[in-house]
Amino acid sequence: MSGIIECRNLTKCYPNGKKAVVDLNLTLNRGKIIGLLGPNGSGKTTLIKMINGLLVPTGGNVYIDGYEPGIESKSIVSYLPERTYLEARSTVKDIVAFFEDFYYDFDVERARNMIISLGIDENAPLRTLSKGTKEKVQLILVMSRNAGLYVLDEPIAGVDPAARDYIIKTIVKNHNPGSTVLICTHLISDIEDILDEVIFLKQGHLVLYGTPDEIRNKYNCSVDRHFREVFAC
Repeated sequence: MSGIIECRNLTKCYPNGKKAVVDLNLTLNRGKIIGLLGPNGSGKTTLIKMINGLLVPTGGNVYIDGYEPGIESKSIVSYLPERTYLEARSTVKDIVAFFEDFYYDFDVERARNMIISLGIDENAPLRTLSKGTKEKVQLILVMSRNAGLYVLDEPIAGVDPAARDYIIKTIVKNHNPGSTVLICTHLISDIEDILDEVIFLKQGHLVLYGTPDEIRNKYNCSVDRHFREVFAC
């Protein structure tokens, strides 16, 4: 069976000549939590945007469950961008209702249970919430879809450690069984324990794809430590 994501000689060059992703060949397995790891400028967000159809490759192809990015793939992917796209004037309740209407696979009961467990006021406009609470609301919406692939761009960046713990637990407990979760982050020590596989990108090139146990056994160190060694200046 093919992977949930397949990249075949995938390349993205920007008009200024910068090569963000270079001849990437990669197949990501189903039913895994995968860390997409690399420093700033390594091509992580560019790759994520191509997976979501927000950027067009310069060369090669990317397939999501056999489909090129488009209408079919958007029904498979639940995407959490690095920056919020939600309307600040809308209430939490209104945003949940919008997602329920827009996505056929949205589990409104799951969303409301998570909102209640956090003590979030459904009638509060998004603009009145703290940064950490906004991050939680957006993650709740993404993880409440019964998607085949969850793509999370920096889901724990910029929030306090307690919020990070909640976000990580939410990811583990609420993704659709059998689905794949692709997490883009540079905060490796926070998520290392939940990862089934890891990808290292360096200047747009794939330098490693394997399991945390393979890294620990081969290099006798944690994924976080090996990452620091690979990307040391």
